[in-house]
Amino acid sequence: MKQWAWILAVPVLISIAVAQTQTSTSVSTNGSGSSASSGIWHEAGPNDRMFFPKDMLWGWAQFDLSPPHNEIDPNLCAGNSYVDGGANAPCNMFARYMLSGILEVRPFGRGPLRRFMVWGAPAFLFGKNVPKTLYTWSPDAIGIEHSWGAGIYLTRGFEFRVTQHFLFDRLGARNKNLGVADLGNNGPWGRYMSVGVRKTFGTRRW
Repeated sequence: MKQWAWILAVPVLISIAVAQTQTSTSVSTNGSGSSASSGIWHEAGPNDRMFFPKDMLWGWAQFDLSPPHNEIDPNLCAGNSYVDGGANAPCNMFARYMLSGILEVRPFGRGPLRRFMVWGAPAFLFGKNVPKTLYTWSPDAIGIEHSWGAGIYLTRGFEFRVTQHFLFDRLGARNKNLGVADLGNNGPWGRYMSVGVRKTFGTRRW
């Protein structure tokens, strides 16, 4: 717990210092309270609430369909899993569908804590396929890859971020060992924790 506190404390102090030294000329506004330069950041307006402001949520959701012979491989089964049973191979966790997204929550609307946010990014996989042997449109649940973290906006599009990525969580009947081709639950990335800096730039058209 102390380690996490120190990791988050440093960028918090930096962001407070930046907020105190940032002048009206460095963050020019167009009269509506939004940034006139890049749209990356704008200061709190007179009507913004301290807790749970109207713009506290940002994110996206995406549904993907992978055509036959191009299945999504979460690296749970060996690529030659067909050698253990052919079309009836028990390790058939190659996905036809993926539902993924990210949600960022900025619960504070005023003061230095306005720069703080938490986020989560899950990906749900569905399908039942075996390379070179079995291709179906089955929606059988495979599992969830997910991570979460916290971030602090620093200045000029830079964010400090902490990420905690978890092992793949299997669902239903797949939540067990599926034979010699089963590679375990490490998935494409395994379990890790990282700290980093993200730089955003440009202005989106939508």
